[in-house]
Amino acid sequence: MYPSSRCAIIRRVVSDVVSVYEVSLRDGLQNEKGFVPTESKRALLDALVAAGLRRLELTSFVSPKWIPQLADAEQLARASLPAPEGVSLSALVPNGTGLERAIATGLPEIAVFLSASETHSKKNINKSIERAFEVIEELVPPARATGLRVRGYVSTVWGCPYEGEVEPAKAVAIAARLLAIGCYEISLGDTIGVGNPRQTRELVKRVADAMPLERVALHLHDTRGTALANILAGLDLGVRTFDASVGGMGGCPYAPGAAGNVATEDLVFLLHGMGFDTGVDLEALIEAGQVAERIVGHPLPGKVHKAGPFKPRAMG
Repeated sequence: MYPSSRCAIIRRVVSDVVSVYEVSLRDGLQNEKGFVPTESKRALLDALVAAGLRRLELTSFVSPKWIPQLADAEQLARASLPAPEGVSLSALVPNGTGLERAIATGLPEIAVFLSASETHSKKNINKSIERAFEVIEELVPPARATGLRVRGYVSTVWGCPYEGEVEPAKAVAIAARLLAIGCYEISLGDTIGVGNPRQTRELVKRVADAMPLERVALHLHDTRGTALANILAGLDLGVRTFDASVGGMGGCPYAPGAAGNVATEDLVFLLHGMGFDTGVDLEALIEAGQVAERIVGHPLPGKVHKAGPFKPRAMG
């Protein structure tokens, strides 16, 4: 179990079950140079589900003009449904057209997104934060009226590639507004991987004052090797949902220099070693990381899919 004097108190009110939200099929593949065929994406999806992952972001209904790597959104969604029992598939939706496309496929969940930085928002979606909110307010009620669950993303929470530091109060206010609009969970993103544990603790404490941590996820890119350290800080304060990408695949097209999310297998290795339950089979997840490397055609930065799980050698 988590070795902290504070943890005994946390355990009485927070579960030792951690939810891993897999984003490699969308957040990972969108940053690849080439288009990965639909059948290869399905093979990766099958491997991830076989490993025990139950929440997976499948694609984005963004215009192929902007992200051609995800041009097969409809084909992939239809080929992946119905999902196995207990598995929830989601897709990112940027606007009304994207919502219509998502509804037509039968996906049960969508995600909406905005940035905590004005400059990043304009670079990413060509809209101010306030205008982005107006779009989201037009999307969430009709989505929920059709029975869709809606997740919300806030990017550049720890820092912006254009503006530098982002005021935590601003990010928390955005997250609270997304929750009020009707998002069931808010994922806070360190899009460029600049966060440190002290910053993460301060941020999570502020967020906890504004909303239940059961409604919060952390989405941490590992650009500077601090993602797992920030996850530990979040765990210590009671966060129990983390986004991850198998193999550490990914980045952000509109955040120069950003690396992928924390590798799912690295996260699961850490959590299992500390006594947390994820419902994921680590060895099968390592195999999924190897599938990911094969379909993208180059090595991925995750560590555990290369090193393997820890198995003490037999004494001779």
